[in-house]
Formats: sequence, C-alpha cells, structure tokens
Amino acid sequence: MTVKKVTDEIGKQAALKIRNDVFVVEQHVDPELEWDEFDEMDSVDMFVDYAEDGTPLATGRFRVKDGYGKVERICTQKIARGTGSGRRIMEAIEKEAKKRGLKTLKLGAQLTAIPFYEKLGYETCSEIFLDANIEHKEMKKTLANKS
Repeated sequence: MTVKKVTDEIGKQAALKIRNDVFVVEQHVDPELEWDEFDEMDSVDMFVDYAEDGTPLATGRFRVKDGYGKVERICTQKIARGTGSGRRIMEAIEKEAKKRGLKTLKLGAQLTAIPFYEKLGYETCSEIFLDANIEHKEMKKTLANKS
C-alpha cells in the first residue's frame, strides 16, 4: 500500500469517491455539507492510500489555517478499515506539516474515531459539537521537531 499526494485529476477523483462512499453513502452526510470550496483550492493538499492493485483505500485533506495544520476529511473505505490505511494517511499529512514548519495539527474527530486519533498522539481539546449532524470533538497534536 502506498500513500500519494494528489497531483492530478485522477487522484482528486479517487479522493472524492472515497469521501462520497464513506461520508455521503455510508454515514448519510448531506452532499451540500460534504463538498466545500476547499476541494477546489490549490492551497489544500489531498492524500490517497492505494492498495497494491491501485484501488484507492483511504483519503485525507490538509490545509494551513491560522498558523497550524488543519486535518480534514479523513476516511477509509470499509474494506480497508483496520489495515493501517488511515494511519498511513495521517503519517503523510504529518510529514507534510513538518516539511512546512508547522508545530501543531488540529482536527474535528467523530466521537467513534477518537480512539484512532488518540493512538496517533492527538488529545481532545473541546466539548462535543455537531458537524453534519454527527457528534465531534476537536483534537490537537504538537509535532516533534524531527521529520
């Protein structure tokens, strides 16, 4: 399995398909809430983890906001859950953030995903809030200086 930073329309469509499958179809998120202006901006990086046969398994989005890295839209296809695909996406995002000199990453985690992020060193830093009618908490991680 290989994580690639999206650099072309094929990669972007792979990322958007995973998000559609997980968020819109599986979790019933309103498409109007899932797709936003950041999907069209060059300042946003998307990553996709691919199986050996080229099947897109997981994706995530990363952007810089107010001096920190904002991790967004992390999701994994059902068939790839528990295989490390989501972890590889998060590692690629952290590597990109370090490359840009960022010291902090923040994300909004669905309550069911909090244990996943905690294993990666994230800490909860908010009360519960609703995003797309799904309960979330904000989480953050301070990045080590080494890349």
